[in-house]
Amino acid sequence: MTTDVVPNRTFAEIEVGDSSSLTRVIAQQDIQLFAALTGDANSTHLAAPHRAEGGPLPTAHSMLGASLISTLLGTHLPGAGTIYAGQALRFERPVQTGDGLTVSVTVKEKREADSRIWLDCRGTNQRDELVFDGVAEVIAPAEKLWISPGDLPEAVLHRHSNYDRLIARCAGQRRVPCAVAHPCDAAALSGALEAWKQGLILPILVGPTARMRAVAAEAGLDLGELEIVDTPHSHASAARAVEVVRDGQAELLMKGSLHTDELMSAVVAREGGLRTERRISHVFIMDVPTYPEPLFITDAAINILPDLATKADIIRNAIDLHRGLGLGAPRVALLSAVETINPKIPSTLDAAALCKMADRGQIVGGILDGPLALDNAISPAAARIKGIVSDVAGRAQVLVVPDLEAGNMLAKNLSFLSRADAAGIVLGARVPIILTSRADNERARLASCAVAALYAEHLLLQAEPLA
Repeated sequence: MTTDVVPNRTFAEIEVGDSSSLTRVIAQQDIQLFAALTGDANSTHLAAPHRAEGGPLPTAHSMLGASLISTLLGTHLPGAGTIYAGQALRFERPVQTGDGLTVSVTVKEKREADSRIWLDCRGTNQRDELVFDGVAEVIAPAEKLWISPGDLPEAVLHRHSNYDRLIARCAGQRRVPCAVAHPCDAAALSGALEAWKQGLILPILVGPTARMRAVAAEAGLDLGELEIVDTPHSHASAARAVEVVRDGQAELLMKGSLHTDELMSAVVAREGGLRTERRISHVFIMDVPTYPEPLFITDAAINILPDLATKADIIRNAIDLHRGLGLGAPRVALLSAVETINPKIPSTLDAAALCKMADRGQIVGGILDGPLALDNAISPAAARIKGIVSDVAGRAQVLVVPDLEAGNMLAKNLSFLSRADAAGIVLGARVPIILTSRADNERARLASCAVAALYAEHLLLQAEPLA
């Protein structure tokens, strides 16, 4: 028998007055795991991602603390083979994240006829304050058994935290004026209003006034004193929203419920559009639960079959965004099907040329490597097995895809198979463009607005003349 194996206490071995205890520090992950297991997503227990500094900590589920009684009964007293028959509890005070909870059980009564035992149960916090007390009833084991703590399965919590940090960085920052083009359904309108409430943007609603007010009334949304620019239809909404930006009234443009092509046609129009010398491209800022940092994927929404010059601008846009968000010089992986140059695979030739452009100072601000297959771009183990030695391989922060189809499939694969969130932003125009999808959840919409607002502030600072 090894020291990590714990024997039980049979009914015959247990005496009235016997006791056992354990202490556990309640972490936020414990609360999240309990919520995920039980489905109890009461906001009392789950911290808001943008909780104000000094605000109340989340409170653990009462039954999370009480479940430690089951731990004691099943592993120590009586231990393995115990059958939990009943429990009465009274809860006196809450347990918050970081509290140390000590749970103890003490045998108060035995009954020979059916091997039942009653135990006093008590939980106290690190200040020795009573959290709960009560009585448990169990059927004690008749035979000797042993259990090993090492036999427990491992629980993994897939958490999204990258967006939380981006949203939190907007705290105290001004609401950036944003022209919202045609927010004429509940999802588009509520997304803009929630970003406004969170202090990220100041929406200027551009669309048919009567229709937007009707949507707001039906969805129970309050438009408050927000500015509304009336237009007859979606095509006019796109053109007018772009005009609002050109007139300097807004520093951001946001897609509402119109088609992406309709909005982008107004953006790229040679007369009255928002073109710059840089090619326009899209970046997904992915929050992948199993990846340690934000993962940029570009371009999966604008450029269908980008040539070499377009790919260079796609990379420049992504590098500028990564640095503008305060994430530093990015590690950029140029993706292909293989990690070696093959004249029959054009994307490998483009990758090699782009890396040489970076060597010659034609692309600056990031670290480029390619061609790289997806596995050796994001997996250190895969890169090591392939013998790839570089600063990018295995730890890429920006993934540059060969074409729109590959990028779209990669992003949706991560979203629907890996449960990643995907915030989206268009770069290369006069202002950042928030390009949301009807399938986006509220977190992704807020993150898109946070990214755009942070980047707009960065661009403003860059444009200000030195004193």
